[in-house]
Amino acid sequence: MLLAWSAVIAGLVGFDQWSKAWVLSKLPAGEAVTVLPNLLQFRFVRNTGAAFSLLSGRTQLLTAVTAIILIIAVLLLFLGRVRDRADQVAVLLLVAGGLGNLIDRVVRHFVVDFIEVLFTNFAVFNFADICVTTGAVLLILSTVWSFGKELRNPQDQE
Repeated sequence: MLLAWSAVIAGLVGFDQWSKAWVLSKLPAGEAVTVLPNLLQFRFVRNTGAAFSLLSGRTQLLTAVTAIILIIAVLLLFLGRVRDRADQVAVLLLVAGGLGNLIDRVVRHFVVDFIEVLFTNFAVFNFADICVTTGAVLLILSTVWSFGKELRNPQDQE
């Protein structure tokens, strides 16, 4: 299982880094390429912050916090502390996305964001962000589901 998890993480991080390298080679900062008219475009943005550019310019702090969280998540996963399959998938996605953006912060001192939805006013993001967001949503849903099961069947938890 550890080998499979490592391969999934490597594949997701690899795709994230490939997509960012493509953007860096094809799009000058601020320039946009329409992918789906009125829906989606690629626009290269240098993000020195976290989600929605929170903590902009605090790259070292974000790097340290991300590294600590990733170490804890990987240890929990690989030491078998994450037993539920949905939780394992969630943690894999969180680790892959966090690692993808951590690589950017260490190597470039900014995160490459480029996916921009046009039908709403939303932040520009990247594939790693999609992994982190999906992983977080899965983890929340799994936790709520488990909590609901525990409330319905408290005798099963003893």
